[in-house]
Amino acid sequence: MVAIFFWAFIVGGFICVIGQIMFDVFKLTPAHTLSALVVLGAVLDGLGLYEPLISFAGAGATVPITSFGNALVHGAMAEAEKHGIIGVITGMFQVTSAGISAAIVFGFIGALLFKPKG
Repeated sequence: MVAIFFWAFIVGGFICVIGQIMFDVFKLTPAHTLSALVVLGAVLDGLGLYEPLISFAGAGATVPITSFGNALVHGAMAEAEKHGIIGVITGMFQVTSAGISAAIVFGFIGALLFKPKG
């Protein structure tokens, strides 16, 4: 049980270290870093490497933003097998819709409850 937590911490921390290096060393903006990490997750899933990483590290691989890229490609590929080219588009939305919807709803609730500092 301790090994699961250890590897989740190491893998998740390594992904965060990659993002921090992109900020500090390469002087990338947060938007560029976020986009690069999403693309990295998508490429790793396209190569078939992200699912074994999730099996190995659990939340260490599913919590960071790279998992969003993984979900996009994974959903698109699964639906493309069933429905062809239309499945590529619908698969991305089907897999990620719950997370995106939650972000919109909770962001709206937060905006109603809290007053921004100005």
